[in-house]
Amino acid sequence: MQRLGSAFLLAMGLVVATAAGALTPSGERHLGHVLIEPGYDERTGELVYIMTSQGAAFLSRASAHAASRLFLVVYPTSAAAAVGTMNCAHQDADNCPDHGPMFSDLAMFSMPSVYGNGVWGHDHIMDRRDRSDFEVNWKIYVVLFTNAQAANTHITTEAQLDAAIMAGDAFTVETPIAFQCNLVSAAIYDHGTPVTPVDP
Repeated sequence: MQRLGSAFLLAMGLVVATAAGALTPSGERHLGHVLIEPGYDERTGELVYIMTSQGAAFLSRASAHAASRLFLVVYPTSAAAAVGTMNCAHQDADNCPDHGPMFSDLAMFSMPSVYGNGVWGHDHIMDRRDRSDFEVNWKIYVVLFTNAQAANTHITTEAQLDAAIMAGDAFTVETPIAFQCNLVSAAIYDHGTPVTPVDP
């Protein structure tokens, strides 16, 4: 009876693990003429989804004070087992091809001691408060780790990010890149078609 109970608990654990893995979104999806991708709410770490017009200009002329910050946190391949699924994966193929390769190259060039063996992926961390219209510009700040051990911590909130920066474990790179997007529901993301990945 005990053996049967253990087998049942093991089976249930596998079902829960499989379900949890299936619920972790990764990669851009297109729906009509828009792209949707996942991110994290900087206050709570909850999943959010952003939608941008496909083919829209990536650079924005909006002034800095009119733009909200979007932190793009980049992880090396050495952190794969610790951090798991990324908003955008770079291995074995890049499922955010319109921006993934660019930020992967930036990380490998800027911090070869951490990213020299490749980039596992990146996450998006943003403030979703009052960001329901399409007029908001998001300015990208790339977050890079200063050592491989620090990259084993999966950062999903601004508080965690601030702590890593204060400890000297990470730093931000302000980019000139801004774009316009709006927040959408998980259901819209689920209805999208995954983009075709490209080589990392």
